[in-house]
Amino acid sequence: MAMGLWAPLNPPLRDWHGRGVWLVGASTGIGRALADALLAQGAQVVVSARPSAALVGLAGSHPALRTLALDVTDAAAVALAAPQAQALLPRLDMVVMCAGTYTPMGVSDFDLAVIRRHWEVNYLGTLHVLAAVLPRLRAQASGHVCVVGSVAGYRALPKALAYGPTKAALIHLAQGLHLELAPLGLGVSLVNPGFVATPLTAQNDFTMPALQTPTQAAQAILAGWARGDFEIHFPRRFSYTLKALGCLPMRGYEALVRRITGA
Repeated sequence: MAMGLWAPLNPPLRDWHGRGVWLVGASTGIGRALADALLAQGAQVVVSARPSAALVGLAGSHPALRTLALDVTDAAAVALAAPQAQALLPRLDMVVMCAGTYTPMGVSDFDLAVIRRHWEVNYLGTLHVLAAVLPRLRAQASGHVCVVGSVAGYRALPKALAYGPTKAALIHLAQGLHLELAPLGLGVSLVNPGFVATPLTAQNDFTMPALQTPTQAAQAILAGWARGDFEIHFPRRFSYTLKALGCLPMRGYEALVRRITGA
């Protein structure tokens, strides 16, 4: 029984040579670092993101890398891009959905348009990609989908009224996907990073505890895939603290968060 409880929830991924990976939303930050790390391990990688100078620069960074411009909020465009990405790879072994947006927002600057944009990119964008790739993955009865969430999805934090709920929804989505896809032979992982130094987190006007580099984040993700983890959260000293805080009653949780953040 103990063996069953602690067995990997996914097939461990250690050998990347020849594996085909589609990274969606990866022109900067964690996604870009993950592309570099996978290429170094011998994977074949296609990176999709909105047209930008970063995507153009990425296109010439490695001879094995392929890029495919894509706006995940456009469901029709995603449906067309999926077979194009597959055609650029020897086989579709993994799809990583890391497209995201983040704007700090509290009640004093509550903006419905900003909230809608978060749902369109962070959540609906992920659904658009899933709708485009799940038929292929189910048909081949192998492969892996990875959803990038955030520790901000564990429980409410200040200035995260637009961002936090989308990440909470992605956590729930990934759990449901694993429940249904694991018996079919497919892997599902959920990445919940803490603070990582990216163009998005550069907007924060506070000191970010346990801040990591994108390269550190990418290595943590690869290590989690190698272990066969379902949830890959890091840095663990920070993410485990947030998990523990999430178990507190509301009164105690709010008091601690206000004291820590000054909210």
